[in-house]
Order: sequence, then C-alpha cells, then structure tokens
Amino acid sequence: MFVRNQKLFFLTLNYFIHKLRVFLILCMLLLTHTTIAQFTNVINSNRPGFSESPYSVGSRVYQLETSLFYRETNKYPTFYRPQSYGVDFLLRSSFLNEKLEFNINLAYQNEKVGFQNIFNSSYQKAGISKLIVAAKYLVFEKKYEDKSKEIRSWVARNSFDWKRLIPSVAIYAGANTGVPENIYKANSFSPKVGILLQNDLSDNFNIITNMFYDRIGTELPELSYIVTATYSYRPRWSIFIENQTMFDKNQYQSNIGTGIAFLFNRNLQLNSSFRLLADGKSSGYYSSFGASYRLNRHVDKVINLDKKGKSSKKKRFFGKKGFLNNLTSKFKNLFRKKQNRISTKKSNLKKETIQSIKNNSSSNEENSQKKSLRTKPLRKRVSPSKIKIEKDKPKKGFFNILKKREKDEKQDSEKNAKELEKEIKDLEKEVKKDNKRLKKEESKKKKKENKKKKRKQKDEEDDVKEDN
Repeated sequence: MFVRNQKLFFLTLNYFIHKLRVFLILCMLLLTHTTIAQFTNVINSNRPGFSESPYSVGSRVYQLETSLFYRETNKYPTFYRPQSYGVDFLLRSSFLNEKLEFNINLAYQNEKVGFQNIFNSSYQKAGISKLIVAAKYLVFEKKYEDKSKEIRSWVARNSFDWKRLIPSVAIYAGANTGVPENIYKANSFSPKVGILLQNDLSDNFNIITNMFYDRIGTELPELSYIVTATYSYRPRWSIFIENQTMFDKNQYQSNIGTGIAFLFNRNLQLNSSFRLLADGKSSGYYSSFGASYRLNRHVDKVINLDKKGKSSKKKRFFGKKGFLNNLTSKFKNLFRKKQNRISTKKSNLKKETIQSIKNNSSSNEENSQKKSLRTKPLRKRVSPSKIKIEKDKPKKGFFNILKKREKDEKQDSEKNAKELEKEIKDLEKEVKKDNKRLKKEESKKKKKENKKKKRKQKDEEDDVKEDN
C-alpha cells in the first residue's frame, strides 16, 4: 500500500508540473510574439532565480551573486544522488561597452552518490560542479513612454501600454570549461548559446524568458527554457515565480520555484528560494539562501551640447563632418552660380534682426490701451555691422582640455551622489516615521489590553467578595 501511495504522489506531482509548464509556455508565446544606459542606481540582481536578464550591470561595475543551496531527492534505480549541498558564485562585469557583459558562473558542491541493485552502497563526492564563462549583448532595448505625465485624458493615463508586449532582446554565448568531473556530465569543453527576453509589463511587474542550447557537439546536447515572473510589491521587497525545464536524449528535468528578495541598501540584496524538482521518475526539493553585492565604480559619460542642443562630437578626418569633406564642398561652391551660393553669416544676421524686431514690437493689449492710436510701435532694426559674430575661443592646449573634462566628470558624479544621498535620507526618514507610528500603535494596544485585564481582575474580586 505504501508503494502504491508513493507512486500516486509522484504521478500527481509530475502531472501538476506538466500542466503548469504548459501554462507558462503559452504565456511566454503570447508575450514574445507581440533595465538609457544599463547602469541603475540600485543593484539589479538575477538571484534567487536561474534566469538571466538581457541587461548588463553597467560599465565599471563589479557584481558578485552568491547562494548556499541544498537539494534532496528520492532514490533512483541503480545510480542515484539523493543529497547535495554547496555554494554557487556568479561574477558579472562590463568594461568595454554598456550593452556588453561578461560573467563567470562557478559552483562547488558536496554530493552523496549511491548504487542500488542487489546490495546498496554510497559514498561522498566533492568538487566543482559547474564552471561557465559567458558573455551577453543587448541587441534591442524597448523604451516605454511615461503615461503618468498625461494630463488631458484619465483613460490614456491609466490604460495599458500595448507596446510593453514587445520585449528587450539579448544574445548569450558561453562555454563549459570542462573542469567539473564525470558525475556532473560536463567533463569536456562545449559551447552554450541562448536568447534572453524581458517584458516590463509595468513598473513593478516583469517577465523574463530564456532559451538555451547547451553542451553543443557532445553526446548529450540539452535544450532548456526558463520563464520567471517578478513582482515588487514594496520599494525594498519583491517576489518571483519560476519554471525551468531541460530536455536531452534520455529524459527531461523540470522544477517550479518561488522566492523572495530584500534590498538591504542600493548595493546589497538578500534573497531566498524554494523549488519542487521532477527528474524523470525521481522527485525532491531544492532550497537556497544568498546575497548579491556590487562594487560601484560607474561614471556617467558627459555629452557636450551645441547652442542648438545637439551633441558636439569629435571632428573626423573622413566622414560627413570631416576635413576632406569640407574642402570638397568649398571647391564645389566655387563653380556654382552666384544665386546658389549661400553665406551662412548673412543668413544668421537676417534671423537675428527678425527676432529683434519681434521681441521689441509693442503689440500687447495693455500698451495699446494706454497709448494713443497714433503712436507707432517701436521697432529697432539691427544693422549687420553692429552684430558681433561669436567666434570659437582658441583651445588652450590638450592637457587643459583633459583637465576640464575631468573636472566636469567629477562635478557630475558628485551631483549624482548628492541626489542619491538625499533620496536615501528621505527614505530613511519615512521608514523612521513608520516605525514610530507602529510603536505608538503597539503601545496603545498594550495599554488597552492592560486596562481590560485590570477591569476583569476587579470584576472577579468583586464577585468573590459578594459570594463571601
């Protein structure tokens, strides 16, 4: 009877996992058919899930994501691994490009390996179970409009933005180094490729979808997908639900998990998760607890703007704004007719005279009422000779330019740091106020309870006296 009940339990568990996996695949298809620079002021971690976001951590940011895990499954015929525990590391950084990230995934675990046939035997095995070196690049980033600033229509401000169904896309390329031993079935060098998608359905809810093709060219190539739904219900708290499924020639593995993450500060995150496992005929659970920390050395790039508000890029020798192109344009202008020749200086003077006439014209209603009708509006015309054309100041030298750029970068970084400190202080003040309010409410409740207890005691004493 016990064996039959156990079989029924595993069958129902596998059936539930299969149905939930189908539901998540449908959601993924509906979403996919339809994190600006990558740096964020707050740490952006992939933990405690197994999926990867398409966004990088940002340039000059060094992020470490760790977790302690424990896995337990039931006995499998012949060979089985019922228990395992260890540490998982993920080191992320971006230093060449904002959209390009490099990462190293390392796992060290102690595992119980058993043999079950006529007799049973088991032994402990410890070592590196995973070492993957990879990189990802953001191919397409979807930017969304801020509808909260819409004033004209309440419906437009609160309606769903259907453009959010278009995901941000990144490509993934990595390699299994072959360092792990034979029990982990990854003892040879093999590439790994994948596609990373993310749908930001709202400011607090997003869905990440990963599709991988692992161990390419080996005896056991593997196809897998991961679907993760994350919701931040408070500024510092977030929860997630995730499904991961892997297929190879022999069997499929699947797990369903949930977890929670807490933002301790802008550079530190704590997290934990729990999962149900289904590995062929065996089943079990997986639990983890970890932390993510980043070393922030990011500096925003300073973009110099012209008078027109356009970015002033460096002059190139070749190209649209290069030296040779300017020479050729001037040479061609010599052979044009006089009517077709355009002097930019004169056109600028005409524009300035027209603007001065418009600005100095007394066409206001208040002035027209006070003054007589015969008085003409004052119009000051600016002669071209009086207008001084602003010339670009000569550069003081290469080193002076570098010093100015360094000063500007430092000033911008200091301003950003001050703004962040103000925001953090405001948040801390709000937290303190909430804590004080809660303490007051608790004290009031305690006082009320004590009063009720005293009244009950008095009533009991009075009853005892009356009885006597």
